[in-house]
Parts: sequence; C-alpha cells; structure tokens
Amino acid sequence: MTNQTANTVSQYTIGTNGVLMAMATPTVPAGGQPIALTVDPTGKYAYAVNFNGGTVSQYAIGANGALTEITAAVGAGHSPNFVAVDPTSKYAYVANSGSNTVSQYAIGANGALTEITAAVTAGNSPASVTIDPTGKYAYVANLASNTVSQYAIGANGALAQITAAVAAGNWPTSVTTDPTGKYAYVANLSDGTVSQYAIGANGALAQITAAVNAGNRPTSVTVDPTGKYVYVANFSGRTVSQYAIGTNGALTEITAAVTAGTSPTSVSVDPTGKYAYVANRDSNSISQYAIGVNGALTAMAIVPNTSPSGIVVTYAPTH
Repeated sequence: MTNQTANTVSQYTIGTNGVLMAMATPTVPAGGQPIALTVDPTGKYAYAVNFNGGTVSQYAIGANGALTEITAAVGAGHSPNFVAVDPTSKYAYVANSGSNTVSQYAIGANGALTEITAAVTAGNSPASVTIDPTGKYAYVANLASNTVSQYAIGANGALAQITAAVAAGNWPTSVTTDPTGKYAYVANLSDGTVSQYAIGANGALAQITAAVNAGNRPTSVTVDPTGKYVYVANFSGRTVSQYAIGTNGALTEITAAVTAGTSPTSVSVDPTGKYAYVANRDSNSISQYAIGVNGALTAMAIVPNTSPSGIVVTYAPTH
C-alpha cells in the first residue's frame, strides 16, 4: 500500500481470517508522493507511481511477500497517477495526468522497466489505466476530457489507438475490466456514477446502459476475481458501493453502501474473493471487509496506516 505523505509503501500479510498484519519491516521507501501501486500477475514484482517525483519505483517481491527495490526508480511523465501491468507480465503502462500521456515499458527478466517507445497521447488529465484480461487492449480514463481512450497493444507492447475516445461521465477517475474481458466499468468522480461498457471484438467500448449511481465522488472501482461483483470507493461519501454484475454486464446495487473511513481512495479484493480492503487517506486507516455469498460487504476491524492511497492484494510470488 502506498503512503502519500510518508513516501513509503506499507507491507502486510493476510491472516486466515482476512485481517492484515504488518510485516517485520512494515514499510519500504518510495519516491515523492507515491499514489498508486500494482503487482505483476506472477506476483514477483511491484511498481509504485510517484506523483511528485515523476517516477516509478520498482520492487522484487520475496517469498515472504516483502519488497526489495530492484534498481533506481524509472522516469515517467509529469504527475503520474496510475500504473498497470499486462497479463503476460511483459509490459507496464503509466497514466501521466500532467502530461496527458501514457508511458510504455517492457519488463525485464529481473522486473526492471525499460521504456519501449515514446509515451502515447491520451486525453486531458489521464487518471487511470487498465489492461483487459486478454492482454490485447488498454483503456485510460481521462478526468478532464470526460472520456476513455482505447488502445490496441502491439506485439512489442506499444499502444495504438483503436478508435476515438468514448464518452464517460463527469471526471472519470478510475477504469477497470471484468475477468472475462467482456465488460469495463468507469467511476465518474464529479457526477457520482459508474459508466458501464461492453468490450467489442476489436476492443472498442460500447455503453451497455445508462450509468448507475454510486456514492459521493467515487474515486476507485474494482471487480472481484469471480467476475460477479463490483465495488466502488466513494471519496467524499466515506462509503463503498456494492453491485452484482448481470448477465449482460449491467450493474445492480446489492444493498446500501457500507461505511468506510475518511477519504477512501482505493479499493481492492484479495485473490480468493473472500475479503476487500479500502485505503482511507485522511483517517489514516485501512477498512477491512468480509465478502458474503451474495457479494455484500461486512466490516471487520480497522487497521491504522499513514496517508494510505493505492492498495493491492496479491498471492505469494510464483518463483
């Protein structure tokens, strides 16, 4: 988990009851204002984007889950906001909100990033990037353009725009796809909604139905590993909205949103689909939830943390 004001990444193990426990070395250094974090699909490497530093910190994940910096942080664009890795663990992509671009990297045998080619143009203030499960397409939520840019991923990992950006709601701030690669979801910060799309055979997005309501200023959206449920962290609402995914990809609220801490910025589900975790930036805490058989969240104990921002949960690495 990234800690914005402390310039660190916190590390935890997960108990059999889903409760987070700090590792013996509770934090490792990152760059200036680390804001988002991802882990490659093998669980061997982790990457943190440093908003103020304009860099990406790179880590190897040990057998016990602890992080060790691989090499010096690699340069990104201006004000990088988010990082994603493709399903093959060969490529990484960073949304740069200040330079309106997406940086593109090859992942070396030791996990180190090397820029493939010049950053590709996105919309205004790209806030989030995600890769579909097939590894063929990338999607970028452009906060100031109210759009989602759509790209095909070439054989060398380079991005090429598929078609014009598709409309989203006001201030799209987070984008994700479901595990089947059939659907995409976008959290719209300003109008408090989640846009819903079907992914076409060529990767192009088509709106399924009207955007569904979320809470006040939704800032993060994720799909659980089963592809049955969607969770949205509502920054100003201090809640997490919960949805079931229908057979056509449309979202239906399961039950009322559950309470989180102050300024929840990120939500993540563990690989078993049993637990969800939310980073509460301004209450310096992590909310923990058990996921019921119908997808509904039940709050567990709150864990203290320092200015948490990006959170990701992974299995032990497959070395």
